[in-house]
Amino acid sequence: MNKKTKELATHEKDTGSSEIQISLLTDKIENLSSHIKKFKKDKHSSVGLLRAVNRRKKLLEYLKKNKMDSYKNVLSKLNLRK
Repeated sequence: MNKKTKELATHEKDTGSSEIQISLLTDKIENLSSHIKKFKKDKHSSVGLLRAVNRRKKLLEYLKKNKMDSYKNVLSKLNLRK
């Protein structure tokens, strides 16, 4: 896990919380975005990118609905939106 992911963890062995999943998906999205910029015809990776973006979007909606303070924390730590 990277530094941002460790900061969002609720406890030491946290791997499944929504905050951690969003952080891991953000890393995956950044990597796939840079890959697709180099290889524009790689359709399989672009499908994977869309799936990761949609999954992260759903997790962010869940956090916004149920844990507003955690939602704001995730947005600020990962520099998502505004």
